[in-house]
Amino acid sequence: MTTIKEDFSEGTSVIHRLDPRVKLVVAGLFSAVVAMARSPVAVWLSLLLAVLWLGLAHLNLKKVGTRLLMVNGFIFFLWLILPFTFPGQPAFMVGPLTASRQGLELAGLLTLKSNTILLALISLVTTISIPTLGQALHHLRLPHKLCYLMLFTYRYLYVFEQEYHRLRQAIKVRGFRPRTNLHTYRTYAYLVAMLLVRSHDRAERVFQAMRCRGFKGKFYSLHQFSWHRRDLVFLVSMLPCIMTLLWLDYCFPR
Repeated sequence: MTTIKEDFSEGTSVIHRLDPRVKLVVAGLFSAVVAMARSPVAVWLSLLLAVLWLGLAHLNLKKVGTRLLMVNGFIFFLWLILPFTFPGQPAFMVGPLTASRQGLELAGLLTLKSNTILLALISLVTTISIPTLGQALHHLRLPHKLCYLMLFTYRYLYVFEQEYHRLRQAIKVRGFRPRTNLHTYRTYAYLVAMLLVRSHDRAERVFQAMRCRGFKGKFYSLHQFSWHRRDLVFLVSMLPCIMTLLWLDYCFPR
């Protein structure tokens, strides 16, 4: 049985011991400010703050680097398109295509912002286990249906994965070999359709079982969050930093 990997949720660092609600609030405000920032100065300082959180969390840098590589794989395509389509002063030419200096600067700024936000989320959000994350979002007054949807997805995702492997094994036993032809496409379409049908049947059975146990659309958690002095210190120290980033972005837009 496979489950969703939570490589960063276990630990005893300062970041791990913080209240999940505080980490979510700081991560949300920080990500919003960085996403809207236009100033390279503000974004570079944001990156330093994200690196500081990463150091305090004591995470495995090899695993962090793997995740950064996955995201930057998508950003690579941005570098292939944006410099050659954004208007501005010519920087260099590749055949008939001309890259603009403004396009290169914008691609660099977007790369920096993406990595900064990702580092902040890895340091603050992925250090929370998924069940605790759902409870923390519920305590922050987010829509309870959204929180329950996330918890149910976490609970039953591996069940659907098992069902998929079972169906795939069944068609292999019957001699199916994937090829580039209509029979293969039709077989995979049947597989996806059967997966949807069985998922619906499973969801109906789970819902009926929960109704039999008195479920009325609300979870009652035994876990209660407690507020400590370190949470207050972290929140009070980070809010001025985020406000400073806003001020720098306003005073030094370029």
